[in-house]
Amino acid sequence: MPLKLSKNMDEVCYPFIQESSCLCDFEVITDELCAQIGGVLAYLGDEFSDLRADLEQLQPLAFHLNGSVRGRLAIEEADLQWLNGRLRHYCTELGERLHRFVLPRGAVPVPQLNQARSNAKKAIRALVRVDQEGKQVAAILPRLCNLMCNFFFVLTLVVNQRRGFVETAFVSKSYGAPS
Repeated sequence: MPLKLSKNMDEVCYPFIQESSCLCDFEVITDELCAQIGGVLAYLGDEFSDLRADLEQLQPLAFHLNGSVRGRLAIEEADLQWLNGRLRHYCTELGERLHRFVLPRGAVPVPQLNQARSNAKKAIRALVRVDQEGKQVAAILPRLCNLMCNFFFVLTLVVNQRRGFVETAFVSKSYGAPS
């Protein structure tokens, strides 16, 4: 017998929660992503005021991303341009440190940023499945998710660098050293 939503709205967390489509999964993932960004903000001290300002601007974009498939598209090219500019800013700060693969380590909020990075990837995968199910996905949405993923990774390196934390390099036995 299929599950049915309760008639008591206090017992319903989300009206679409019982859908079998991947769209609901995408919305749950982006909801979690927004919450993770809020969690990162809770750990950022005054020495990270620039990261704080950027994440405060990025967090609402995660919720805009959330509703941009089922509802009206709420992500604009200007949002990607802004985030790409901030990514370039932090990449410049990192210099050569950016060009190596490292194990995801570091003190808070680095684990939370790594989790947000992972959830941005999950959102991309969910969008792929939503598209495969025949629901139109605006091309700007996976572009934003990919950009967010890279941004969160770079922020982990920035936080670690500013704290003097030395990352552990990772060389894959499967793929070998990067060329």
